[in-house]
Parts: sequence; C-alpha cells; structure tokens
Amino acid sequence: GLVGVNLDLEGVKEWLQTRLMKETTVGKAKGILKNFLIEPFVAHKQEEEFYVCIYATREGDYMLFHHEGGVDVGDVDSKALKLLVGVDEKISADTVKSQLLTHAPADKKEMLISFLVGLFNMYEDLYFTYLEINPLVVTKDGVYVLDMAAKIDATADYLCKAKWGDVEFPPPFGREAYPEEAYIADLDAKSGASLKLTLLNPRGRIWTMVAGGGASVVYSDTICDLGGVNELANYGEYSGAPSEQQTYDYAKTILSLMTREKHPNGKVLIIGGSIANFTNVAATFKGIVRAIKDYQDPLKEHEVTIFVRRGGPNYQEGLRVMGEVGEFTTGIPIHVFGTETHMTAIVGMALGHRPIATQPRVAAHTANFLLNTSGGTTTPASSRSASFSEVKTGAENSSAQKTRAGLPPAKSTTLFSNHTKAIVWGMQTRAVQGMLDFDYVCSRQEPSVAAMVYPFTGDHKQKFYWGHKEILLPVYKNMADAMKKHPEVDVLISFASLRSAYDSTIETMQYPQIRTMAIIAEGIPEALTRKIIKMAEEKGVTIIGPATVGGIKPGCFKIGNTGGMLDNILASKLYRPGSVAYVSRSGGMSNELNNIISRTTDGVYEGVAIGGDRYPGSVFMDHVLRYQDTPGVKMIVVLGEIGGNEEYKICKGIKEGRITKPVVCWCIGTCATLFSSEVQFGHAGACANQASETALAKNKALEEAGAFVPKSFDELGDVIKSVYDNLVAKGVIMPAKEVPPPTVPMDYSWARELGLIRKPASFMTSICDERGQELIYAGMPITEVFKSEIGLGGTLGLLWFQRRLPRYACQFIEMCLMVTADHGPAVSGAHNTIVCARAGKDLISSLTSGLLTIGDRFGGALDAAAKQFSKAFDSGMLPMEFVNKMKKDGKLIMGIGHRVKSINNPDMRVQILKDFVKQHFPAAQLLDYALEVEKITTSKKPNLILNVDGFIGVAFVDLLRNCGGFTRDEADEFVEIGALNGIFVLGRSMGFIGHYLDQKRLKQGLYPHWAS
Repeated sequence: GLVGVNLDLEGVKEWLQTRLMKETTVGKAKGILKNFLIEPFVAHKQEEEFYVCIYATREGDYMLFHHEGGVDVGDVDSKALKLLVGVDEKISADTVKSQLLTHAPADKKEMLISFLVGLFNMYEDLYFTYLEINPLVVTKDGVYVLDMAAKIDATADYLCKAKWGDVEFPPPFGREAYPEEAYIADLDAKSGASLKLTLLNPRGRIWTMVAGGGASVVYSDTICDLGGVNELANYGEYSGAPSEQQTYDYAKTILSLMTREKHPNGKVLIIGGSIANFTNVAATFKGIVRAIKDYQDPLKEHEVTIFVRRGGPNYQEGLRVMGEVGEFTTGIPIHVFGTETHMTAIVGMALGHRPIATQPRVAAHTANFLLNTSGGTTTPASSRSASFSEVKTGAENSSAQKTRAGLPPAKSTTLFSNHTKAIVWGMQTRAVQGMLDFDYVCSRQEPSVAAMVYPFTGDHKQKFYWGHKEILLPVYKNMADAMKKHPEVDVLISFASLRSAYDSTIETMQYPQIRTMAIIAEGIPEALTRKIIKMAEEKGVTIIGPATVGGIKPGCFKIGNTGGMLDNILASKLYRPGSVAYVSRSGGMSNELNNIISRTTDGVYEGVAIGGDRYPGSVFMDHVLRYQDTPGVKMIVVLGEIGGNEEYKICKGIKEGRITKPVVCWCIGTCATLFSSEVQFGHAGACANQASETALAKNKALEEAGAFVPKSFDELGDVIKSVYDNLVAKGVIMPAKEVPPPTVPMDYSWARELGLIRKPASFMTSICDERGQELIYAGMPITEVFKSEIGLGGTLGLLWFQRRLPRYACQFIEMCLMVTADHGPAVSGAHNTIVCARAGKDLISSLTSGLLTIGDRFGGALDAAAKQFSKAFDSGMLPMEFVNKMKKDGKLIMGIGHRVKSINNPDMRVQILKDFVKQHFPAAQLLDYALEVEKITTSKKPNLILNVDGFIGVAFVDLLRNCGGFTRDEADEFVEIGALNGIFVLGRSMGFIGHYLDQKRLKQGLYPHWAS
C-alpha cells in the first residue's frame, strides 16, 4: 500500500493525495507520512530483480545475495548466499563469483561482480554498518537501485564529514522530531560530556533526568515494569561530568517541556542515577537546582513532585542542596535519597507502589578519609592478602601462558595482581591520584602506576601523593621510551581521545610486554574498534573497553576512575577482596554493583565494565570463564543489556558444564519491546536488531539455562543475597572478620571543593571573576558586556573604575585612546620601539622598550597636569595666581606647552576633544579653569597652549567628578594612583605596535647611529 508503480504525473498526484500527511501504522508504530521518494520507473522483468545486503558483525562484514529480489523475497537469512569478508580483508571478484553468484543468470554475472565489489568498497570507505538493496535491478542497460535501506556509523563523522556532506539523522517512524531534542543534541556535540534526550510522550506525567547510560535504561525498565509505559514522557541521560551550565541547560529543557500541559494527577520527575565514578554530584546538582528555582512557579502550578537518588563524589552535599531547595526555597516536594537506598526504589515511591521512605539528613560532605591515624611514614601492613574464602595458589600471580606453536599467545586468566604495574596514556592526574590512593588503602608496597605517556609535552616528572608523602612519576613524550624504561609494566590504561585512541592502541600493541589494555574513550568508529579487536586476538592482549570506566580488583588494582573516590572505595569495601566477581557493560552501573554486592555479600573479588560500544574489546564470556577458573571467585554476577548475542554464550557455557559456579544475571533494556518506535539508548550497542537480541529474550534464555535471573533490576540485590547466603550455608564461602583499612589523607583541592578547609588567597582582585560559568567584569557577565554594546570604553570603565560609565564617558575614553595612539616616529617611545625592532627583537621586547620612556617629560603629563590643576582649582586660586606661583616656585605647569603647535596653529586633537566635552559633559569646571590658564600663558608665548596631555588630564577629572558614578574622594583617588597615565600608555601602545610591524614589513636592517 506504500508503493505505487508505473504511474504518470497525474497518477502520482492522485496516489499521494490519499497518503500524504495521513496517519498510518507500520509494524507497531503509528505515524504521519511526510516524505515520499518519486523515481523514474525502470521497466524490467521479475527475473531481473535481485537482493543484496551487507551488514557488520564482530568478525567482519557479511554480504548476502539472492538471485530473486522484490517485495516477496521472503526469509532472506535462510535463502541468501553469504560471504564473510573478515576484518582487514579485501573482497575479490573471484570469491563474489564463486560464493554468491552460483544461481545468478550467466549473462549478468560480470555486471553483478563489478557492482557488488564496488558496492562493498563504498560500504567500507563510507563507514556503513548496514546496507540493504531490494530490489536491485540488472537489465541490459545497466544496474538500478530501486529501494535501499542503510545505516552509517555516526561516530565516523570526523573521518567522513567531507565525503558524507551534511547528514541529518531523522527520528524513527512514529516519533516526531522535536526542536528540544535537536537543542540537546547540539549541546552534546559541543561537550565532552554525554547529553541525550528522546521525547516519547510529551503529555506523559512521568519524566526522568537520569545520570549514566546504563542507569537511564534501568530506570526506564523499572517504570515500565511498574505499569508506567504509557505515561513515560522521555528517555535521556547526562553523564561524563557535565559542567554546572551544561546540566542547567539540560534540566531547564526538561522542566520547560514538562510544564507545558497539566495532568489531572500531577506529574513526577525522577532525578536518578547510579553511583558516579568521577562526576562531582554536587556540581551537577547545582545546575539542576538553578533550573528548579527558575521554574518553581510552573512546577508548583503543574503539581510536580521530585524524587532524587544519587551517589558518588560529593553526593552528600548535592543531596543536601537538593533537599533544601525543596524544603526552604521553593516549597516543591523533593524527596532525596543516597546510596543507602536501592537505585530504583524511588520509582516505586514515585508511582505509588511503595511508601515514601523518611531518611535522616545526610552528612554535608565526603570526609571519611581525612587523617592518617597511624602516624607512621611507612605503608600500613596489609589488612587482608587474599579473598575471604580463596584457596591460595600460585596461579594468582601468573602471567599469560606460554605461546603454543602456531597459535596466537594465550590470554591470561589473571589480569591484575597486587604487583601489577601500568602506564597511563594521557595527562589524567586526577585518575592517577585515585589509583595511587586506592593502592595505598589496599596496602600495596608500591604504586600501580609506573609512568605516564603524553605526546604534547616533553619528558618531565609529575608530582603525586603516596599516602601523605609526595612522590614523582615520570611522564614520557613517546611510548617507546616508556616501554623501554619500564619493562615490568604489563597494563596500559588509555585516556586518549576518540580521534587518537585507535592509533595509540595500535602502537601500544607493538610491545609484547603489554597483556591488558583499557580504552576509556567513547565513540571510536566501529570499523576501527574491530581492527583493534583483531590485532588484540592475534597478540593475546585482553582489551577492556572502549567506552568504559575500566575495572577493579579489590586489594590489588583499579583502572583509572573505577570505583569512584575513596569514600566509595571504603563504603563498598573495595580495599579488600570478597568472593563475588561481576562483569557489566556500563561503567556507572558497575559502581552500583559494587554497592549492591558489598551490602548483600562479603564483597567484590573483581569487577569489569566491558564498555557500552557495539563491539567491546572483550565480551562477557571472556571474563565469566576467567572467573570460573579463578579459585577465589565463588559466584558470578553478570549485568547484560539489550543488543548483541553475547549472553547466549553464557547460556551455552552453563548447559555444557563449562560454567559450574552460580551465575546471577539480568539484562537491562526490557522496556524496549514496550515502546512503539525504536529508541537508541545511551550505549551505542544497546539496540536490538532482531528478536533474540531483546533483553526479555535473553533473560528468559538465561533462566532456562540455569542462571539465577531476578524478575526485575529492583530484585537483583535480593537474588544475589539469596545465592550468597546459600553458598555460606553450604560452607563454600566462609566470611572473614573485617579489618579496618589504613586511612588516606584527603587532597587539599578536593577538601577545599567540599568546603572543609579554607586558605587565604595569594592575590585578591575585585575587577574580574572567571570561576563561574562565564567571565565577569566588575559584576557584569561577559554576555551582558556584548549585549549592552558598551564598547572598549565601557569595558575599560568596568576593569579600571569598576563602574558602568555613561555612554558619553565611554565614547570620551575611546576618543582619548584614538588621539593618543601615535605622534610620529621621532618621539622617544616610537624611536626606541623602532630601534629595537630593527635590532631583530620580538614585539614584546620592542614595545616594552618604547613604554619605558614614558614619564614626566614624555607622555606622563596626564596625571601631573590633573593633580596640579585640581590642587590649584580646589584651593580657590585664581588662574593668574596659579601661574605666578608656579613661576615663583620654578616649576613647569604640566600639560602646558607644545614644540610645534601654538595658539595660531592649534592642535586639532585638542579641538576635537574640546568640542565633545563642551557638548556632552554635564559640567567642566576644571577644563574651564585650565583654558583660563592657557589664555595667560599664550599671552606670554604663543606655543604655551593646553596640550593634548593636559587636556585629557583635566577633562578626565571633570568626568570622574561629575558623571555621577564616583564620590569626590573616589575621583581624587583614581587621579592619585595613576589611572590617567594608563590612558596614554594604552593608547600609545597601539602606535608602538604599529611602528614595530611597519619596520618588520619594510624589512629594515640594524639602525646605526653615526657619530657625524
């Protein structure tokens, strides 16, 4: 019904009339038909129609071909012939002919071979991930693509922008494109953080603002599980440490959307999240609080109730601020909960399925690790050397097994021990310090970070803390030096950007000492990730990531920011090993698992977040098998998600007896099957392309295979506890007595950020503040400076005088700068600048040489003139008395006299300024007084005129005294401290720079001053 064939123009119009802008249903999705393709009709026979499809998988790209195409092609997966082109392999005409075209008509084979090879090369070159043509028509005249569906890898934009042009990614059918979604997408593109927003039902009563890609899916699942699918208004996430301003922009967009239409039952806003690894929760909450304050009236009008649950760095302060804005500032009901509350418990509260818990007010800051109570200088003794129930074995510290002949090197069962040493790629000092603090609290004898690599600086040492002592770690410009000098290193943690991660990873794998790599960057093009995976398999290297926070092995080693800051390390008991190992896709959810496992069992033995991209470097089964073969691990937890088929390998492993330890598993993304249109979740890989990839199908298969599967994420902790208690009852796990860990001093910068300490500032300034979201000049945000169009004069008024000056004052300052900009090459300042420039000196040196000549005899008369005339005028002296007194005292009157200009040959600069002052200044008593003095001095000698320095000096005093912005004392103080000479210095600098550039442009040689 959506295809019209062989129509003339009138037929097309008639066909469109019944369909254009009409609602229709495609699959489960209802939507308005807006876009149609009108193509020339290609007359052909049915036997000239073919089917072709190319799609990406982990191992390579599959090309499917069927000799019968068209709308009735049927189940192509079972019918079509397949050709796998492996990663980094090239397609050839021979393989296409032999494997795909066995049933194709003989007379069309050559044309098809040429087209299919070219199509595949284009697919690769333009970073497609899916391309389906049905039908592909081949006639004697040529090849015609009648219908095509395709997906490109949006992360390859930086590689393919020139080839792609401007690509617009439309929403799926059944969902409108909203300007707010485009606005958030634009914010996301300009930010290093991740900001996502999809509107599902703008009239819905349940709105979410969730931190973290994995957490956002879990909250959507829980809302749908509790019957809220039809009222769920949006899906979205903010993560990756967005700034306060970015969070504010994100929050106000959601608050604006949810306060447009009222709902008879009021509305709820769920501000949720897992336990952050490195995001300062209080900082992001400040942005949300600002938005709530701005929208407090609409929020109350629409009867909005807000539920908050969050953990992570400084979360206590964030929750305090959030609670107070509801209780004391706005009166909006805001219920706040921390890590003591299960992550999704607030959903049940918000939807009325469980009572709203009353929580005691949380501590205002994170301060569990302030003091080193031991008082000693040595590393504290180990609090626990092994897991509670671990069978001690030499295998724990074994490296990779020896390479078998003709096979790639085997990967190690044990990735990390308490002797593991790593190199960190990137200047991530906060992450490195977190690793060292973790090492110290785990009682390691030496830091786990041996060195850092950062190509953008020279080799140097970087200072860090080891406990309370300061140590130096080497930073190398290139990888080769780092590897050569640190042969003990076998782990690399890469914080390289998505653009440089591929090259740096490939370089690293050239060094056989590296056995494990963690790639933190998100958004590496899938084709490049697959090349990394292939090389890693060949070299026996374990890859964690991309798009990950890393992993952690309590008591031994942690990757970067994994596990959060020390308060969470201590709260989740990550300083010593437990008996439970987990693997997750999400980094944020891995920290939530740390929390859940620490509260329901004896703790974590090891945890890895494999990453949210479509092709993680290592898969669930890689780590589950390692845990199966590790004696210290007694039970395994897997947090899977929608998309991909990796969880089915776990099913197979359980059924075949390869996995015998209890496995608790839950796949997030169960809500996806309830949505009428496709939603791309926060992780690139979280998208089901077929029924078997849905979370529901995977959870069912895992349960049937024998894994322990909860009914929802809400019950995950209960199931983990049940399995753990059973193992304890059987004697498989024997919990050990807790031993307190050593304490670690808190970083000064973090303590200050938490408001725990204060320190006198080295400098005090009152003219400018760059610490907020935007630069502020004397209380005026920089955006307001430009909106107000106050110009350079107004900006100078803010920075020098801390006042917003009247328009005429701003103009006068600019005129002064213009008239003092230059006075030829012969004056001393310009002369010095020119001599320096011709001597080959740089701009700064030449300019400084000129500026150093400014004083009472050259250019410095502004302040002196202002002081002399002001003093005489204020004391009540008559102009004649002033002139006579200066003559009697043997002093020159500053600002009077000119070498060339006279009463008969006036200085036009003075005339221009005089006309402006007389026209715009409210009063000019001191100028009038100076002009009376000029009449007396010029009567004696015609060149004793009021010169430009003197004029600016006295006029500026009039401006300060009469513009209404200053008291008399303030005006006099500015004269006294030399503000007026600053006008000459600033103005004349423009001229000096001009002379410097002029000499360089003219290529003048060294200036010789001949004795003659």
